[in-house]
Amino acid sequence: MQSSLVSAFITGTILNKAAYAVVMDNSSEQARAFTAGEKLGRDAAISRFKKARGDLDYLVKNFDAIVSNGGGDNVRRYLGTVGVTSGLYGITKVLKELQEEADDIVTFTESMNDFDYYLRSADTACYSANFVEFSAAKTKPEKFFEDAKRDTQNMKVSLDRMASELRIQQ
Repeated sequence: MQSSLVSAFITGTILNKAAYAVVMDNSSEQARAFTAGEKLGRDAAISRFKKARGDLDYLVKNFDAIVSNGGGDNVRRYLGTVGVTSGLYGITKVLKELQEEADDIVTFTESMNDFDYYLRSADTACYSANFVEFSAAKTKPEKFFEDAKRDTQNMKVSLDRMASELRIQQ
């Protein structure tokens, strides 16, 4: 028993020290590991931004079908908060790296903050929709999905505004 605890501690410590995450390498569509604090580089960040924008556009256009094919966790996969396959996975890192590239850093930063707010709000709504039926709350899952849908539309507005500041075309 004690040796398994020591083993778990050592494993956890080693993995936490390495601080590895997985991101999609858009050129080859294969995952690659990167260390926390590693810069993506301008070209990779722009590529990730475009991928995120495309995935968000798809989510906004197909929101209802995505909900019906897997509920809140399916939407969260597209938001990049469950799993690592969405272009939105790790988007905050991408946006922070591109911040200095913006024509107007204040407008970009405000849009980035709005985007983050709506992303967290959509994620929370979808997560809540998964469990509301099992709680004493009277709110229906549909209400949470309506809120999340509106949040994803607002995310798109913010991301489009940032794309404009970066002079990135659709």
